[in-house]
Amino acid sequence: MDRITAAKVFLTVAETGSFTATAERLDLSKPMVSRAVALLEDWFKARLLQRTTRKVSLTEAGEQALEYCRKMADLTDGIEQDFLARSGELSGTLRIAANPSFGGSHLLRALQDFMDLHPKLNIQLQLSDQKTDLLENRIDLALRFTNQVEPGLVARRLNQIHSLLVATPDYLSRFGTPTTPQDLTRHRYLAHANVNQKTWRFFRDGKETALELTSPFSVNDSNALLNCVLSGGGIAMLPKYMVNGYLAQGRLKTVLTDWALPVYSLYALYLTRHRLPLAVRSLLDFLAERFEGEDW
Repeated sequence: MDRITAAKVFLTVAETGSFTATAERLDLSKPMVSRAVALLEDWFKARLLQRTTRKVSLTEAGEQALEYCRKMADLTDGIEQDFLARSGELSGTLRIAANPSFGGSHLLRALQDFMDLHPKLNIQLQLSDQKTDLLENRIDLALRFTNQVEPGLVARRLNQIHSLLVATPDYLSRFGTPTTPQDLTRHRYLAHANVNQKTWRFFRDGKETALELTSPFSVNDSNALLNCVLSGGGIAMLPKYMVNGYLAQGRLKTVLTDWALPVYSLYALYLTRHRLPLAVRSLLDFLAERFEGEDW
């Protein structure tokens, strides 16, 4: 094992505080991680890490070695990025996280086009409605709808996400069209378990109306909620990016259009700007251009 590789392993140990976590993140065996640290300790002629049964921490010499290793890693990464930028060729693996409704549609199509431009690049897409821990799951980029970015994450805003209240024409002909938010209590209103299972918020003329509604049906998946609405099951609040096509086809109609619903921002989230890989930077720029101006 060369010293540059050993330095990068040591940096990861310092970040995670664990040989096991380092081995998992770098796809190495624990003996290989130990070997890398031993190589650096032999090179620096000092003990760099203090090991206990629960934690690995830096010694004073380790703190000094950390700075040298960062400079080595930055230099080698910079050289690699410069050559990749000149060739325009991206390779390696990117791990992306997103929710199923957006990740399995708009994002998926964008990633396919990005891979067509960079055929040597591999992408692993993880879809979940639960927040993914970027560090623990080794996620390079997460796309998330939020108005409050978690501390410790770097965020790039890609677009705004609006929602609409929708139902089928058949449902509205049978049960009528609500004209005020309070009218929903006389309808079959369907909720997303993670968004509006209990509280529905409406805005008009700068004022907010919050209703506590107990939906007769809720589900924790937006695609399932959409299918329920399309089958005539009732009225639901769904992201505009999911229903635009059905509205154009006449399969869905909007209700309460004179009331605004909560708006969220679509962010691309990542752990740090420091030594951001070229593939991640390129994908960020690609997604920003792709999603800018979308009617969402």
